[in-house]
Amino acid sequence: MGAMTLVDGPTIEVDSLTKRFRRSVTAVDDLSFTVQPGRVTGFLGPNGSGKTTTLRCLLGLVRPTQGRALVGGRAYADLADPLHVVGGALEASGFHPGRTGRNHLRIIATAAQVPLSRADDVLEFVGLADAARRRVVEYSLGMRQRLALAAALIGDPGALILDEPANGLDPEGIAWLRTFLRARAAEGATVLVSSHALAEIQQTVDDVVIINRGRLVHAGPLAGLADRSSGRVLVRSPEADRLMSALRDAGAQTEPRADGSWLVIGLSPAEVGHQAHVGGFELHQLSAEPDALERMFLDMTGGAA
Repeated sequence: MGAMTLVDGPTIEVDSLTKRFRRSVTAVDDLSFTVQPGRVTGFLGPNGSGKTTTLRCLLGLVRPTQGRALVGGRAYADLADPLHVVGGALEASGFHPGRTGRNHLRIIATAAQVPLSRADDVLEFVGLADAARRRVVEYSLGMRQRLALAAALIGDPGALILDEPANGLDPEGIAWLRTFLRARAAEGATVLVSSHALAEIQQTVDDVVIINRGRLVHAGPLAGLADRSSGRVLVRSPEADRLMSALRDAGAQTEPRADGSWLVIGLSPAEVGHQAHVGGFELHQLSAEPDALERMFLDMTGGAA
């Protein structure tokens, strides 16, 4: 597809959004958040938390019971050229199984009023050029994910709304996706990516919106969430007993681990390092707990996975 030019991404706004099904099931409950251009926003929550319903409202596939879901200040149905404004990939199953990947995209190109050659451009960009003339029924889940992303890119939109886009991708594909999303945001696009686990996308996103049971739990920069989870530190020392005693005197909780390391709760890595320096203790390991951000996410959503 070649290098993309700078884009003017629209702001995505969810304002007091509520969606009820059959009058008794509330999938989204008075939800409000904003997604800014030039940033990758992770939309996080446990399975069944209302993420997909919210995205479907943004893409005009579900009508809100109350509130608004807007892209560039307009509901999807009111956009003059929606495929040029926002590209969405909500699932990797909405394809005619007997149609080739190339023909699927050529139909979308026709609807978007762009040259048919655009289908070949995006197929090459997502790494499916060699499979262009294969029927979609022969595609793996990862290939269907790439095809869904190619469809979202047909109109070169300023905003991307993607639901679990890494599902089914191999490690190389996940790394490629992360690089693409970061580059797209750097070009000015607005990128909203859902996931059920923070650990999957913490290397990618700038901001996070976390919901649970349809309600907002947290919205803000990822760095702020990381700061809140920084008080869990792994420590290893040949003087562990004396060091742990000193750290407990400094207000920390300490827990031994089976591998010989200690979990220190309540102090940051810098504070633990300072205490070790003051006491003259030798350190063999000092690091934030690897899954601290994921643990924070689970704590914020009541432990739901």
